Amino acid sequence: MSRLKPRERDAIVQALRAGVVPKLGLRHIQVGRAREIKELVKDMDRIADGGSAIRFVIGEYGSGKTFFMNLIRLVALEKGLVVMFADLAPDRRIHATGGQARGLYAEMARNLSTRTKPDGGALASVVERFVSQAHRDAEARDMPTGSVIRERLGHFEELTGGFEFSEVIRRYWEGHENGDEDLKSAALRWLRGEFSTRTDARKALGVRTIIDDASVYDHLKLMSAFVCEAGYKGLLVGLDEMVNLYKLTSAQARNANYEQILRILNDVLQGSAQNLGFLMGGTPEFLMNTRRGLYSYEALQSRLAENTFARDGLVDLSGPVIRLANLTPEDMFVLLANVRAVMQDEGNAVSDAALEAFMAHCSDRIGEAYFRTPRNTVTAFVNLLSILEQNPGTEWSDLIERIELSEDGGDDLTDVDEDTGARPSGDDDLVSFKL
Repeated sequence: MSRLKPRERDAIVQALRAGVVPKLGLRHIQVGRAREIKELVKDMDRIADGGSAIRFVIGEYGSGKTFFMNLIRLVALEKGLVVMFADLAPDRRIHATGGQARGLYAEMARNLSTRTKPDGGALASVVERFVSQAHRDAEARDMPTGSVIRERLGHFEELTGGFEFSEVIRRYWEGHENGDEDLKSAALRWLRGEFSTRTDARKALGVRTIIDDASVYDHLKLMSAFVCEAGYKGLLVGLDEMVNLYKLTSAQARNANYEQILRILNDVLQGSAQNLGFLMGGTPEFLMNTRRGLYSYEALQSRLAENTFARDGLVDLSGPVIRLANLTPEDMFVLLANVRAVMQDEGNAVSDAALEAFMAHCSDRIGEAYFRTPRNTVTAFVNLLSILEQNPGTEWSDLIERIELSEDGGDDLTDVDEDTGARPSGDDDLVSFKL
């Protein structure tokens, strides 16, 4: 294991205390999921080789879906892919008519990451890399750079929205060449889906279309083609909190989103998409509920149904659905040991006996749920170590019985109104930890 940097340590501790996934240092606390990770690494290789992939990561609240997806995100970056990740929300959906789909695309574009810029905000550097390559090529061939850009993006005009996409890239080059920062900024705004009207886009860039609700998936395909032209291996799109589609009260709105998922799934399974992968995270209700989940849409149910032979301990990880299995007690012990290694120096770390006593206490309080949803257990353990760190002389044995721990209920699955996006206010985290 590589050396833990202070910045990574702080990020890990702060995130775990808040019950969220750290953006840095995941390798220092990762345990289990070896077979699932191996399958997803194959997917990343397939995308890099010009293929496509789609996976639905299904697990209970607190089971580690977001952690797992972020781990695969880091694998994709190491493989030379560009990643676009975002959480769905009441105002961010795959399909909509009121700007919610464009909002999702804009969020993904803002979070666009590369290996050298893993924290997002990498769109400008990707575009800059492409135009710089085009400029060097133009100098070598003694041609105008604009002509080389037009040549390299010529095949885009065969794709939906490709002509305008190419034109925006050429306009970015013009701004780059002439020192016009406003023009460059306008081009990046267009590529991020931040223009809300065609009039504004035409005034700023001379193009007649924008990225709108109806064209989000088409522009994801364009973006995957573009990042390949810029020298990357492909594009991975990550969408978490897919349960927000399940919570839509309007059956018409849900079905429209499920139709879009079906379109993506068909493209991937039929080989129509290239250098493009999708990772979608959701709960078992989002997948299997036959009234409101993906299984309520017959075409999706037939494509996502489990392998009937995967019974009695047999697993099949080759299908689109990846179900995150419970951590074993051994995995949980290693996880807590990793957290201990992050938070404490070897000389004053709590003993293995403390870890075993802590696990036994959790098991007594909430049963096997602490394996199924490890988020709460980890947060309570981080709180325990923090108390020990800040109160020298305190014994862990005096604190174990004072830990209050309850089962992770997760989000309450409150319905979201299609028109207003409204839902009752309140904290989604229904669990408290006290020492």
